[in-house]
Amino acid sequence: MGNRGMEELIPLVNKLQDAFSSIGQSCHLDLPQIAVVGGQSAGKSSVLENFVGRDFLPRGSGIVTRRPLILQLIFSKTEYAEFLHCKSKKFTDFDEVRQEIEAETDRVTGTNKGISPVPINLRVYSPHVLNLTLIDLPGITKVPVGDQPQDIEYQIKDMIMQFISRESSLILAVTPANMDLANSDALKMAKEVDPQGLRTIGVITKLDLMDEGTDARDVLENKLLPLRRGYIGVVNRSQKDIDGKKDIRAALAAERKFFLSHPAYRHMADRMGTPHLQKVLNQQLTNHIRETLPSLRSKLQSQLLSLEKEVEEYKNFRPDDPTRKTKALLQMVQQFAVDFEKRIEGSGDQVDTLELSGGARINRIFHERFPFELVKMEFDEKDLRREISYAIKNIHGVRTGLFTPDLAFEAIVKKQLVKLKEPCLKCVDLVIQELISTVRQCTCKLGSYPRLREETERIVTTYIREREGKTKDQILLLIDIELSYINTNHEDFIGFANAQQRSTQANKKRAIPNQVIRRGWLTINNISIMKGGSKEYWFVLTAESLSWYKDEEEKEKKYMLPLDNLKIRDVEKGFMSTKHVFAIFNTEQRNVYKDLRQIELACDSQEDVDSWKASFLRAGVYPEKDQAENEEGVQENTFSMDPQLERQVETIRNLVDSYVGIINKSIRDLMPKTIMHLMINNTKDFIHSELLAYLYSSADQNSLMEESADQAQRRDDMLRMYHALKEALHIIGDISTSTVSTPVPPPVDDSWQQSPGSGHSPTPQRRPASTVLPPGRPPAVRGPMPGPPLIPAPAAASGSAFVAPPIPSRPGPQSTFVANNDPFSAPPQIPSRPARVPPGIPPGVPSRRPPAAPNRPTIIRPAEPSLLD
Repeated sequence: MGNRGMEELIPLVNKLQDAFSSIGQSCHLDLPQIAVVGGQSAGKSSVLENFVGRDFLPRGSGIVTRRPLILQLIFSKTEYAEFLHCKSKKFTDFDEVRQEIEAETDRVTGTNKGISPVPINLRVYSPHVLNLTLIDLPGITKVPVGDQPQDIEYQIKDMIMQFISRESSLILAVTPANMDLANSDALKMAKEVDPQGLRTIGVITKLDLMDEGTDARDVLENKLLPLRRGYIGVVNRSQKDIDGKKDIRAALAAERKFFLSHPAYRHMADRMGTPHLQKVLNQQLTNHIRETLPSLRSKLQSQLLSLEKEVEEYKNFRPDDPTRKTKALLQMVQQFAVDFEKRIEGSGDQVDTLELSGGARINRIFHERFPFELVKMEFDEKDLRREISYAIKNIHGVRTGLFTPDLAFEAIVKKQLVKLKEPCLKCVDLVIQELISTVRQCTCKLGSYPRLREETERIVTTYIREREGKTKDQILLLIDIELSYINTNHEDFIGFANAQQRSTQANKKRAIPNQVIRRGWLTINNISIMKGGSKEYWFVLTAESLSWYKDEEEKEKKYMLPLDNLKIRDVEKGFMSTKHVFAIFNTEQRNVYKDLRQIELACDSQEDVDSWKASFLRAGVYPEKDQAENEEGVQENTFSMDPQLERQVETIRNLVDSYVGIINKSIRDLMPKTIMHLMINNTKDFIHSELLAYLYSSADQNSLMEESADQAQRRDDMLRMYHALKEALHIIGDISTSTVSTPVPPPVDDSWQQSPGSGHSPTPQRRPASTVLPPGRPPAVRGPMPGPPLIPAPAAASGSAFVAPPIPSRPGPQSTFVANNDPFSAPPQIPSRPARVPPGIPPGVPSRRPPAAPNRPTIIRPAEPSLLD
């Protein structure tokens, strides 16, 4: 016999779990855990066991549950149990489970009533359970027995608090009916952790053990000491039933018969018993599931919306339809052309914010890398002067020349112009690399059709390589054109007259003084660890100096370095370093900064290094020459001490400098234009107008548009995900409509739990049964009897030595009084009595004569035969 309500919930939860697992996700319902709290031998384990519908927990008199039992119910197709302390063993016989619990308890706590906070973890796998956690806790006790410690009461309370203080736990506050409810420690502890009463359900056990003539009707009707969620009465199996192997099914039938036959409970029999407790707890689980549905639904809907657009293409997809293939091919080629153009020309949509790409990288090549390469091949001053002197002497031959020869100027200029070919061709190579990289990035969208992607890349790359040859030919032609005629009549050319008057230094134009050329973060890489190690600074480069600051606010300046006599050299990246490094040094062998001959500056990427080098060029700081200047002595000897030759060398030097500057300016302007026209624009036109024709001629349409296995799998996965999401949303809708949330009951007056010192006694929870007692026989009494408050009376009714005086029935319902736990001021527990105060009650208790009930008049009913007699 299982829990039917739980079994009805299982298909709903399984549907949700299946729907979520079909989309590759887990459904986190996090159902609440259920903890039973109560005094010793209150029937906690029996209540828990009845909820599961299985007979497997140890029961008996005295303290039986001496360690917390954390029982995890897990839905499974097969039924078995396993313990955390012996995982390898599976228990299929639940009698063995009980024996293992008893043995494991004794192993830690001993056999003489000892307790331990170390929990026993038990997992029960069954097709009849939900994924729940139930907690069976030791009973609250006051006096230590056996091996129990002196502070047993506080230890058990701390142990219970650990479990019931969690917001996700439902608290079953179990109180036996033959005990005064106002003294219930279970209700008191539940109130501490759940002051609003949202998680607490009162459970009254042992209703069948109440003395004859008394009942717990007012408690169960939530009139005496009201709880927000009320009380549910249950009748568990007695120890005799357990020993006699009475099964749970028979026990539930007996419980049902008890409530239907008892005159005090028959009117609320449908709200009593273990099945109703199961129903209430299952409704709490249903409420919890319904509360989690909105967040699950919104999560699924957002996923569904993100898939809608892509799925739209696939809804009516037919892989072998030739019309679809033709349409897809045209769309792919058009999209490729648009993407290529956008990447080259730039666009506002789909901007890459992480790195430069396409046209931006080509622009950097044109205006940073290419000028830098031009400057790198600039002539060395000493080499140039030596070459000019050789040229002048060789032109004069055996004669001593009186005038500066034009041919020397022309020969030197042509030699310098030929050197331009290398950086120009390197610029073309860099642009080609970027173009091919851009093509590959654009063909990523053709990944669904690998043959089409491969053919597109091959055709476009082949075309770019063809244009490469023509572009390089054109650039070489430009340089040859410059070589063919040295135009000394150019408007910017200084001429002979000016060349004789100008000094070398005057010709070196610098940018406007104090003009900021660049700002940015750089790391000084070669400061020793003893002096602080590598550190990042904010650098500001102007036309005259390089300064660095603590941060970009530029308030705390660390140093300012003049740019005079500075040059740049490359530095190899360290073995473990990820940064790219270049260095600044002084050509006159002076320290640049403190005791450093050079400052090593580090950037995160090579592109940043190139960009900073280009900025230094604009400031007049040039790179170091590749060739070593190891022939300094020889060079000095080659220069004639003849003043006339020196004047001629100086003049031609100035003329060459002026003319090469004009050509460099012209080449810097023409190179981007030539590359754009002959390569980039031609490639764009080719993709727009001829690519499709080349594709058709390279292969037939069917082979081009053959879908990749990955794409087919992706499409199937996407469609399956889409339908699974819709199905999951449909299931959530079904659960929402097929389940009902019960509203939280309104708050009740629970001040009885909060006023321990009011001096009033709670009205006892038992009242006389509505049957008329036979004359001469006093009502049986359980619990404390009238007399001294601290001496409890025997529990047995029939064999009691004390006989209470006969007391007539008192009309009207009982009033509810505030609880008072002080044994010296509270009256003993007594059954309902008439207004006359019996002897033996301590003084100070006011006479209680409540008014007649406005809603339900008191009716003294004659004895009725039971419905089941």
